[in-house]
Amino acid sequence: MTMQPLKAHVKKGRLVLDEPTDLPEGEVVELVLLDVVLANGGDALDDEERAQLHESLREGIREMKAGETIDAADAMAELRAHR
Repeated sequence: MTMQPLKAHVKKGRLVLDEPTDLPEGEVVELVLLDVVLANGGDALDDEERAQLHESLREGIREMKAGETIDAADAMAELRAHR
């Protein structure tokens, strides 16, 4: 399932979605204010996690340049199979 960002507004102290959703009844959703996310660099990574991400990206670029890649559709199918 591809999840699009959900927009909501505050009404009498409660968050009210601006559009319907196909989330299952009772699903717990964590909400984070966009301004807070952007103020913290756009994600919730700490310095160690960010360093690991950057190293993974560098490794991926090295693999790409060496021709060690797979088709994106195959990669997505494999990822979906592990959910």
